[in-house]
Amino acid sequence: MVSTEAAFRNIHQDLIDGCKNGDQKAQFQIYKLYYKAMFNTSLRIVSDTMEAEDIMQEAFLSAFEKINTYSGKVSFGAWLKKIVINRSLDSVSRQKAIFEDIDTHYELQEEADKGVDDDPDLEEKMEEIKKAISNLPDGYRIILSLYLLEGYDHDEIGEILDISSSTSRSQLSRAKQKLLNELRNGSN
Repeated sequence: MVSTEAAFRNIHQDLIDGCKNGDQKAQFQIYKLYYKAMFNTSLRIVSDTMEAEDIMQEAFLSAFEKINTYSGKVSFGAWLKKIVINRSLDSVSRQKAIFEDIDTHYELQEEADKGVDDDPDLEEKMEEIKKAISNLPDGYRIILSLYLLEGYDHDEIGEILDISSSTSRSQLSRAKQKLLNELRNGSN
């Protein structure tokens, strides 16, 4: 009989079950499978490789300690990613990231959506964009990462960061504008 609690069976369910039983080899295999993606997620939020590395160690330890709370309602990777994001955000908030609460900035959204031309030298442009994103203030970088790179919507971002969805929208708008300014100033 299939459990009504689990939404689907994970492809690595045998390893997850091993982790639940304290099998260190299974834990190591899970670590190897998920480390790179989770490290990249953390790095996009904290923008520091050493800090992201520390967060990874803490997140995996926490995940293995709490693995019995994993119910299978979401994929294991999504469950683990939430732990990594929360740990990353905790790190940033310890560094006092400030989120501005702005009601309306429709003009900024329109400005942010204009003016980005296709560039034949895509790799160079990507490096410029990565550098510009890393230079953004923490709040802007986090919103951009969660929205554009991690694929969260504004309601989910609001829940993760404990802000309203309208604040998430306005922060994204300001972040895009700031990013465009960084890119324009960097190419001059």
